[in-house]
Amino acid sequence: MQLEILVLSKPGGRQVNEDACGCWSGPEASFCILSDGAGGHDGGDVASKIVVRHVLDWFHDSPECSAQSIEAALRSANAALIDGQRRDARLADMRATVVVLAIDSKHGQAVWGHLGDSRLYLFRHGRIVTQTRDHSVVQNMVDAGYLQSHELRTSPHRSQLFAALGNDDDFEPRIEPVKSDLQDGDVFLLCSDGLWEYVDEDELEGTLKATASGADWLQALESQVLANGHKGQDNYSAIAIFCRDA
Repeated sequence: MQLEILVLSKPGGRQVNEDACGCWSGPEASFCILSDGAGGHDGGDVASKIVVRHVLDWFHDSPECSAQSIEAALRSANAALIDGQRRDARLADMRATVVVLAIDSKHGQAVWGHLGDSRLYLFRHGRIVTQTRDHSVVQNMVDAGYLQSHELRTSPHRSQLFAALGNDDDFEPRIEPVKSDLQDGDVFLLCSDGLWEYVDEDELEGTLKATASGADWLQALESQVLANGHKGQDNYSAIAIFCRDA
């Protein structure tokens, strides 16, 4: 399977971009990661970069596409964040969300995991067939029937997370337990909340169908973010992965 990987990451209306993205490909596998940092002066910027670096280093040393490998990589990144908190008091509050995708390009399979509210979408024939569930208070309220799904983007509590990297306790990322078989034309999107907050699922599908290339799609998504966003809006980042039969 051949992969086309494109990355978009902008500071939005903020002084510093606290999102970080990374990809690494070996002969038979590719790994993509996106992280959104938070936590005090410079803490978010540092946190997201630590997470991306440690996860990619893990896969570089152990390029295995499996749920177990993703969990081990995330545990390594979580330990690195906690170590950084202890070494520098200015970074004591740094935290980060994360979403990771591992693609076995030899066998045409994929597995993924996430923690926080950075998301993964899988599109097939232009439609969303898989979407990760946020580790957030509002997501739990939607799942319990107290809120409607569209209120994920408008609730005043939307940014309240109950899980993120950088915590000693309750480290439980959601990881796809088995590999998913891919089809020619499948598309993955990894994105931070600064993007999906301003582009709903219908718009994600519509822009994907309406554009001729991956670069055009990311440009269309950015245009939607800028049109729907506001002054001082959050950083926004995305990694798009287009899968095609060799």
